Amino acid sequence: MTRDLTFSLDEYKSRLSSLQLLMKERGFDCLILDEPEMMAWLSGYTVSENLWRACIVPASGQPFLLVRKLDIPPARQRSWFEAIVGFGDWEDPLTVLVDALRRGRIAHSRIGVDFQSNSFTVLRYQTLCRLLPDSVIGDLERSAWDLRRCKSAEEIAHMKRAGGLLDSALARTVSEVARGRSQRDVAAAAASAYYQLGFDDGFVGPLNVGSSWDSLHGFLEERPLIDGDIVHIELLPRLRFYTIRIMRSVIVGRATAAQKQAAETLIELQDRQIAALVPGAVAADVDRIVRKGVVAAGLRSSYDNITGYTLGVTPLVSQHTSDLHRCFTPRSDWVLEEGMVFHMYTSAAGLSISDSVVVTNSGGERLTKTPRQIFETDAT
Repeated sequence: MTRDLTFSLDEYKSRLSSLQLLMKERGFDCLILDEPEMMAWLSGYTVSENLWRACIVPASGQPFLLVRKLDIPPARQRSWFEAIVGFGDWEDPLTVLVDALRRGRIAHSRIGVDFQSNSFTVLRYQTLCRLLPDSVIGDLERSAWDLRRCKSAEEIAHMKRAGGLLDSALARTVSEVARGRSQRDVAAAAASAYYQLGFDDGFVGPLNVGSSWDSLHGFLEERPLIDGDIVHIELLPRLRFYTIRIMRSVIVGRATAAQKQAAETLIELQDRQIAALVPGAVAADVDRIVRKGVVAAGLRSSYDNITGYTLGVTPLVSQHTSDLHRCFTPRSDWVLEEGMVFHMYTSAAGLSISDSVVVTNSGGERLTKTPRQIFETDAT
């Protein structure tokens, strides 16, 4: 089977080297990475957890994948790993894992796992302790996740391509909004665009009619669209497991003067925030631009949600719809670095605006280039 890798071998080997350096610093003999984000980032492949699966990384040498035998062919297609261990659907994956460690003579006196992993349950921890009574199982404390905080040149190029495709998907979605159409019609246009443009299959994103900032994560309604409706479109497709995102509002009919003014204020504040995305900036200071500005403008009485969060590997099979490992809040004391990529978003008065942005030395660079405006179905 011909391999179909998303990135170069050098890219993946660099990621492995960074993990093995981390292992040396923290004193681990091997790592068990069972979260879809880490599996996809390191190996190029991940799959749902109908049955447990993982990447195993030794302190030196090559890693291996542990997957269902059913999943070995697609794993070989998308992963650069030479070693893939399969188990039958009626076998215990943890027992197969322990056997593979022993057969491969992989040191496992100190095993690193992430205790925040949704996949590494208490029962799995207890089972592994029983199967390996002489091993110490330690917490990675999200240190492996932190290796992904800055994107490589290959990752940024990949996400820029995804941004261009997303602009096309949004244009098709916006064009579907009209009085008498349903929200499902609009969502269907987005889903169709995803498939036609080459995105992974999966969730379109939040799409609904709202009237305030806290209706962004609402549900599709069955009624037809009518004049005055504000259609909130948030698209978050994935391209080879990497997510790129955008939010825009569409007014059915014409926007009011108050809506136009509110949109101008939101966009001006967020433009300032994006310009402030430079290496060395403190996240809380960047957050304050929009958080304080929106309240001061009288658009919201309080600002109770984040103003941005990390973008990168977010497979559909993850329980994490968004990566909030690093996000913008009043308490965010971490410092921005070149190559970080974020979804920066704001909302008020039923309107929303967002873009995917990479941190550069000259400020944030938008990966999505759709005009920053509210759209109207009856605009002249």
